[in-house]
Amino acid sequence: MNRKQVAKQEWKPGNMLYPLPAVMVSCSRSGEKPNIITVAWCGTVCSDPAMVSISVRKERYSYEMIRQTGEFVINLTTKELAYAADYCGVRSGRDVDKFKEMGLTPAPASVVSCPIIAESPVNIECKVIDVKVLGSHDMFIAEVAAVDVSEEYMDENGKFDLNGTGLIAYSHGEYFTLGDKIGKFGFSVKKK
Repeated sequence: MNRKQVAKQEWKPGNMLYPLPAVMVSCSRSGEKPNIITVAWCGTVCSDPAMVSISVRKERYSYEMIRQTGEFVINLTTKELAYAADYCGVRSGRDVDKFKEMGLTPAPASVVSCPIIAESPVNIECKVIDVKVLGSHDMFIAEVAAVDVSEEYMDENGKFDLNGTGLIAYSHGEYFTLGDKIGKFGFSVKKK
């Protein structure tokens, strides 16, 4: 295969791994109002057991809540939740009640003690199993304790239409809806 040569510039090392999921992480501590922090630095760590990670700056209001309780919920965001996701990423829970300000509903989780965001189509309940102290952020590695999905996205056969929920992604300072489907897992090797 003959590929065209493309001019490149070398930049200093940085995080240019985009797009990323922009998720709202809910957390709480006994005797305090629950909080929401928007996180784009999150991801899958392992499938068996199901594990995820989020990276949070130590100075964030949610950091100590998660560190002390060992629990959080990853709430997937949609186009309808984009404004709230942005707000929860730029305002501190020290100063505002984000659930109240954004009109979001804190609902009981199935397993963990912090609330889920009822408006989110998918809530991933997490229990921290390790904290990796890094540089600007610490990484919370967590086992998935439960997953709650909105029944409105279930079809008549009980299949969940995740891609029909209107998920959003974050890329280099901007939010995007997911675009057109261009293939599915294994399409490059599927027999024709």
